[in-house]
Amino acid sequence: MPETFLLGIDLGAGSLKATLITPTGEVRAEANGTVSTTMRRFGWAEQDPAEWYAALCRAVPKVLAGIEPGDIAGIGISAGAHIPVLTDGAGAVLRPAIMWNDQRAAVEAAELNRQAGAEIISASLNRVNPTWSLAMLAWLQSHEPDVMTRAKRLYLAKDFLRHCLTGTWETDYSDAVGALLADDATKGWSPELAGLIGLDMSILPPIVAPDHVVGGVTPEAAARLGLKAGTPVVCGSNDTTVEFFGVGGNTPGIGGVKLATAGVLFLATQGPVVHPPISCYPHIIPGMYYAATGTNSCASAHRWVRDLMFAEGGFEAMDALASAAPRGARGLLFHPYLQGERAPYWDPLLRADFIGMTMSHGKMHFARAVYEGIAFSIRDLLGAAREKGLEFSTIRLMGGGAKSATWRQIIADVTGLVIERTAAGDASFGAALVAGMGVGIFDGPEDAVSRCVRLCDVTRPQAEASAFYDELFGIYKEAQAALAGVNHKLHALVKG
Repeated sequence: MPETFLLGIDLGAGSLKATLITPTGEVRAEANGTVSTTMRRFGWAEQDPAEWYAALCRAVPKVLAGIEPGDIAGIGISAGAHIPVLTDGAGAVLRPAIMWNDQRAAVEAAELNRQAGAEIISASLNRVNPTWSLAMLAWLQSHEPDVMTRAKRLYLAKDFLRHCLTGTWETDYSDAVGALLADDATKGWSPELAGLIGLDMSILPPIVAPDHVVGGVTPEAAARLGLKAGTPVVCGSNDTTVEFFGVGGNTPGIGGVKLATAGVLFLATQGPVVHPPISCYPHIIPGMYYAATGTNSCASAHRWVRDLMFAEGGFEAMDALASAAPRGARGLLFHPYLQGERAPYWDPLLRADFIGMTMSHGKMHFARAVYEGIAFSIRDLLGAAREKGLEFSTIRLMGGGAKSATWRQIIADVTGLVIERTAAGDASFGAALVAGMGVGIFDGPEDAVSRCVRLCDVTRPQAEASAFYDELFGIYKEAQAALAGVNHKLHALVKG
């Protein structure tokens, strides 16, 4: 009997990942294709959508090695939220995609808040800041009006990548909310929010369910990727939505932490829980939502330090040194604000730092300080969420950093929370589950999770370590506050 597989694809900030799974959640194959980011100015981050498809064409044939193309039952795609791609009447991409961590639209975001902050929150559940598509499009209206005049279609990142497979044009409601152009009362686009920036609503795609089969793989895409033409493709959703779903975040009250390019904190809720600036998105499960709040630099900060200091040994060498270093890294602190910061400071001018260096510090202490500094950044997110009345007990950990037992223990000790890790836990896996729902392999989201999501380990906080980190976190916060003004002065000096 031929086997049946589901293909999940996730476009991350640094690479595209393809994962092939069975209907029982077994990961059969994984492959990656790198994607580059251009930073033409401080606070800017852009990518070429053509490079996304090129990465897809490298990754998918690798996971299909030894697999009959006809055995792929369905394909699901995810990508980062907020990332707009604009095309003209001939389907040509008009400019590079502005990434979710781009900070150029700070002035436009502030003006939108002043002009209609309450209206935006009421309709689309969230407060505008530079990372949302609404602010990015407002920036384009002001600075590149010719692009907006020529634009005939707006895609979100996962929708453009899926268009390369199917030729179709649609999005899901979670990504519509991520664009900050949705109306939660109607579950459709908001004419009022589009009107705030003079956006022609004809460029906005139809909205469908994430597990809706939107079409099949075109013959052209099938030939390039090694797929069977006509293979069903579902709409999918943004990476945080499918990833939280893919680790079993489907019960109100369960939390999640994602250690990826950004650090993201989640909490599943029944119905929308609106606490700006904490974000609120629709869940894969109808009627459920989740709160999310995030940093700009998590694994990206880890990767930056790794490439500078541990290029020869890579992640494994850095992880081993961090494990061997003493708790607190002998008083060395790291603030991971390499691209400004989102929550809880919403300050694009913050800068990263190592402070407390002495002649006694070596590479192991820098490695440990990076792990601890990112864990403190996550604790900062938790503190802001708790101030809004959100409570967490157990956290499902996801992202590449979750593989490190040392980092898992540091996060448990710093946050004081029980950390759970599932056998598979990234967005490409979650996207594959959504595909299985769409093609009828799973009888809904609960069935997909019960059949495919398995807990592999639990990390509990240690009382002595938690007490130590409570004190060190206080110093971390004090240093952050003291250096914020210095960061602003440095930015003004360099800019001038």
